[in-house]
Amino acid sequence: MTKKKVLLAGESWVSTATHIKGFDQFPTVTYHTGADELLSALKESAFDVTFMPSHEAQRDFPQTIEALSIFDAVVLSDIGANTLLLHPDTWIHSKTTPNRLRLLRDYVGNGGGLLMFGGYYSFQGINGGARYRKTPVEDVLPVTCLSIDDRVEVPEGFAPVVSGESTHPILRGLGTAWPVLLGFNEVTAKPDATVLATVSSDYGSLPLLVTGTYGAGRTVAWTSDVGPHWLPPEFIAWNGYKALFEQMLSWAVGEEG
Repeated sequence: MTKKKVLLAGESWVSTATHIKGFDQFPTVTYHTGADELLSALKESAFDVTFMPSHEAQRDFPQTIEALSIFDAVVLSDIGANTLLLHPDTWIHSKTTPNRLRLLRDYVGNGGGLLMFGGYYSFQGINGGARYRKTPVEDVLPVTCLSIDDRVEVPEGFAPVVSGESTHPILRGLGTAWPVLLGFNEVTAKPDATVLATVSSDYGSLPLLVTGTYGAGRTVAWTSDVGPHWLPPEFIAWNGYKALFEQMLSWAVGEEG
């Protein structure tokens, strides 16, 4: 069976630190990736996943509908809108370049699948910096973004609540007792969307897992993380971890339901 092609963009960052030892100091730079556990889980699956880290996506994320359309689904995970809007040719050389948020809207309208997973630079993000509100990507997502910092930190953990749509293909075999999560992005489900899971009532039963359609395509919003820090080791070790994300992808590409 031919594997479905998926583009996963985002989930990388660089951190700097200054080490001070008495009179002396020195800096270090560390590169991080946040999708290692997810990529490992999907390695032996029905999907051929191309991982495009954030710093590569600014330059290499597809700039034509034809290039996007080689993928059955696109996942945006912890990657802000500016990374897709500000290609180096525009940012550095002041040249016109395609609006890749509009391309994504057209891609979904033509039948592609789009998934957004939560994080500090997903939906509206930390300090509002992800900036997907009132963009073409928000047009196709099954949720609307806040106009402000949308992160909700839950250090004590919350148990996801599976909705009455427990027969949905994405939830098949997962039961209702999921491991706890440590945070999420606050969003609002659109009226025609299907909410499959929410956060706990302590946090307003806000959307956690939502599906929708746009034109001929399908979209999914998962408002928590795919790995640390919002998604702790117990969730990764859960036997439903692989199935949950695999079934999200299967539904998004039209193989289920």
